Amino acid sequence: MRHLTESTFVLQLERNGLPFQTGQFVILRRPGTIDQREYTVYSGEQEDVLEVLVREVSDGKVTPELKKLQPGEEMEVDGPFGFFRFQPTMFPTQKFLFVATGTGISPFHSFVKTYPKLDYRLIHGVRYSEEAYEHNHFEKDKITLCTTGDKNGDFNGRVTDYLFTLKLDTDTQCFLCGNSEMIHEAFDILTGKGIPVQNIYTEVYF
Repeated sequence: MRHLTESTFVLQLERNGLPFQTGQFVILRRPGTIDQREYTVYSGEQEDVLEVLVREVSDGKVTPELKKLQPGEEMEVDGPFGFFRFQPTMFPTQKFLFVATGTGISPFHSFVKTYPKLDYRLIHGVRYSEEAYEHNHFEKDKITLCTTGDKNGDFNGRVTDYLFTLKLDTDTQCFLCGNSEMIHEAFDILTGKGIPVQNIYTEVYF
């Protein structure tokens, strides 16, 4: 387990050969319990481990239990599932924009770990700069941190505010992952900038 903030951590499990395509999610639960949650895979396709990014919900039934896990304990894993799968050659152009809020950065971390030579730009919105979850895993000139609770990021404001300032080629492939409000606003902003609807892919995270 890697603790990133007081409430957020990366949980690493033995992969045991589990196949997945970057962008998919798995379902985790403690053996003998019925409470379970979905988590997008955080690690890359070629890695020997399976990682998920977890934000603890203090009154939740699953995340506080996950936080108590110790090395050697077992988890039940179902999956993978989901249609947010990513393979760059599937797209007619190779220019990508990734927009995330909070732990919605998970699939994009997996995208970049799997395809390190991607031509991408990532915009990540959080409240405080300490929530820049492992931004050092991305190329510095390809990631923008937007913060609303302090001014220690690259941009003070919401990701949708920053989107308004961007100049985008209309053939950019755009992926949105995070809360539904951001996704709806970003969708309207991108289409207003001339991005075709078929070039926008969304995954509501919470």
